[in-house]
Amino acid sequence: MAYPASALAGQTAFQLRPTPSVASRYAGRKVPITTLIEDYIHERLDIEGDFSAFFRERQAVVAYSFVADHLKFLLTRFIPEVLIHSQKQDVRVGRAHYDRGNDFFGWFLGPRMVYTSAFFTSPDQTLEQAQDQKMRLVCEKLQLREKESFLDVGCGWGTLVALAAKEYGVDATGVTVAEKGAAYGEEQVSRMGLGGRARILTCDYRDIPQQTYDKISCLEMAEHVGVRRFQRFMRQIYALLAEDGLFFLQIAGLRARKGMVGFHLEDLVWGLFMNKYIFPGADASMPLSFVVRNLERAGFEVHSVENIGIHYSLTISRWYDRWVAHRADVVRAYGEWWFRLWQVFLGWSVAIAAQGSSTCFQLVAHKNLNRFRRQRWIGATTLGERVR
Repeated sequence: MAYPASALAGQTAFQLRPTPSVASRYAGRKVPITTLIEDYIHERLDIEGDFSAFFRERQAVVAYSFVADHLKFLLTRFIPEVLIHSQKQDVRVGRAHYDRGNDFFGWFLGPRMVYTSAFFTSPDQTLEQAQDQKMRLVCEKLQLREKESFLDVGCGWGTLVALAAKEYGVDATGVTVAEKGAAYGEEQVSRMGLGGRARILTCDYRDIPQQTYDKISCLEMAEHVGVRRFQRFMRQIYALLAEDGLFFLQIAGLRARKGMVGFHLEDLVWGLFMNKYIFPGADASMPLSFVVRNLERAGFEVHSVENIGIHYSLTISRWYDRWVAHRADVVRAYGEWWFRLWQVFLGWSVAIAAQGSSTCFQLVAHKNLNRFRRQRWIGATTLGERVR
């Protein structure tokens, strides 16, 4: 039996079709979104019609209430992972996600294989245009210069490392725990003839060789470090950075609470879903104040901050479209469960980022020293609006 959302709140472009085993909970009343998602990914429920419309109009059929599964997850996984964050745990969790398969990620990331927010100067741009724009923006904000040493912590598939070496002439090093990503990155470096000027190291961030780099970037990897170890990580970056160097941090975050107890319930429920199924251990996605406070405590001076959350919404919308277009490939190689799970992750994240629940920040910082050459900012690229 199909339960149209219109039975609850007006006409919509989708219908909920539960199996008989769960049909009673969809009989004309709102369902906790966590319950609905569990039913959907385990094929106890189909969402017919426009799946994107389901997330646009989700308030018509879902409630953001806590369920028993939340308590179980918090006690058995979330809290222990937040408290431990051992190197063994982080490497295991990181590889379980990022080493799933380059084909898996390629079906939504596309040929650039960049798993971080792009930067758009027009909503009509392609994903490739926006990702190329973002990578060059990173390089411009870092003021990369020929022959400088550049470190990218959490380099993914090595695309930024290769671009920086090729177009800006730096000596570039990427670091990732993902073995398949590192192999892909090394292949990129070799294919582009960058041997000797670019390399990908397969290691945990704690094992980065202790040397000095002129410029350091970290794009959406610091979340995986965790709240407990975040300050230690910032101090590590400080120790690796040259006295007159620059640090670029792009980090996914959450909007700040309003007042003392002003949590947005959907934000919390979405965050628990993300931590359970998509990015286990990535508990350092926090409001901006947390990031700035830790940078300053570690000895950094923050030069610029740019909120690119709406760019993330556009980015993920492109990922969602590609994922759906490759449904047959995904199901054939990985099964229906993985397709549905990532369909929910991407579809929900488009809406979450568009409404400001989750966001993404680009920060540029340097060592807070009297002798730092601050005049370098005059006439320099500091914000994305300068990109054309």
